[in-house]
Amino acid sequence: MPGKFTDQIAVVTGGSTGIGFAIAQGLIAEGASRVYITGRSAGTLEAAVTKLGDKAVAVVSDVSRQADLDELKTVIKANGDHVDAVFANAGICEKNPVGETSEAAYYTMFDINVKGVFFTVQTLLPLMKDGSAIVLTASICSSNGLEGLSLYNASKAAVRSFARTWANELKGRKIRANVVSPGFTRTPIQDNGLGMSESQIADLRKYVEQITPLGYMAEPEEIASSALFLASDDARYVNGVELMVDGGLSQI
Repeated sequence: MPGKFTDQIAVVTGGSTGIGFAIAQGLIAEGASRVYITGRSAGTLEAAVTKLGDKAVAVVSDVSRQADLDELKTVIKANGDHVDAVFANAGICEKNPVGETSEAAYYTMFDINVKGVFFTVQTLLPLMKDGSAIVLTASICSSNGLEGLSLYNASKAAVRSFARTWANELKGRKIRANVVSPGFTRTPIQDNGLGMSESQIADLRKYVEQITPLGYMAEPEEIASSALFLASDDARYVNGVELMVDGGLSQI
């Protein structure tokens, strides 16, 4: 039986770990013929491709650098590929409380989380087929104002806004743009980005279990399945939306 992405070609930025890796796994499991994954660490990408198999292509790429995005486009074109789905997933999370944040930290956050998303889509747009899909990874932090994450929260609000505008701007090509906004998820970006100790990570997980209606912290695969839905034909009439995947946390 054909999968939901049979013979399709996709790009997943930040695809070597966490949610991005789970998205790549899901695409391949559902029949994608080629999945390009990007990241900044050659070693991590190599390990990911070893797990994903020969349908995965790793491209070392920093989404904040236009030259790297141009190289990604060149690699895809050299393989004679078009693009059916773009998952602009790469991002960072750091503590940036107001009153204690440097200008350099501001630019780092927005260069990756906002500029990176915008120029990833702009660079790949000429390779995208009419009727293809864009899925952006934001966060429930885009609307809940979590303390100490001023820049992260604002950057994800910008990502959510992109989907609204692109749903309108790209209507002539029937390209859909949607957002998946995860809640607390067990990923390296959450643990390492916030610089937490093992005990702090354990405390956070207990806290999330207490405040989330479903009573546990998400695994990357649970976010990926929603992102894959938004890119699939099952969501062919879904456009410009933000899908909160957070166990109900943002709704109470």
